[in-house]
Amino acid sequence: MSYLPSLPADAALLDVFRAYPDTAGPLLDYHEVLLRGPSPLSVAERELIAAYVSGVNSCGYCHGVHTATARAFGIGEGTLTALLDDVDTAPVDVRLKPLLRYVGKLTRTPSRMTEADATAVFAAGWDERALHDAVSVCALFNFMNRLVDGLGITAGADYFSVSAQRLADSGYAGLKKLLGETR
Repeated sequence: MSYLPSLPADAALLDVFRAYPDTAGPLLDYHEVLLRGPSPLSVAERELIAAYVSGVNSCGYCHGVHTATARAFGIGEGTLTALLDDVDTAPVDVRLKPLLRYVGKLTRTPSRMTEADATAVFAAGWDERALHDAVSVCALFNFMNRLVDGLGITAGADYFSVSAQRLADSGYAGLKKLLGETR
């Protein structure tokens, strides 16, 4: 139930973006560059990180949308549940596990990050850009989780599927077009 009286009780994030296009436009531009632009991390891996961080934060809306989006890009059914249970035994590439441990720790206990955490990511074969992009996706989704939960935005599985298909088909730039922005 949306906490914004000007929006319908069942408002989705797109409704918030439409109500506040001046802040939504630049935010969606950042989403597009970070989640769809060039990166050593695939689109599927970045959506996986978004879903994982949202799951760690217990943000049902973002976790649902981005789990469905990650699946649309090839992440297997049940992977996110397994990751939230235990990164070490989850069915993901062993190379991803240090990155996922990193963003999990950054989400849960950011002041406890150490150089050793970064060293583990580099030892798995990732470069500085991969660490930067993983941290940036983590930071963005910690922000988005607070925005969504703070505004009382919720949705169900049907909406997650529709939103995921929209993101898979046209990315965040397509979402911005739905706002009617031409910037």
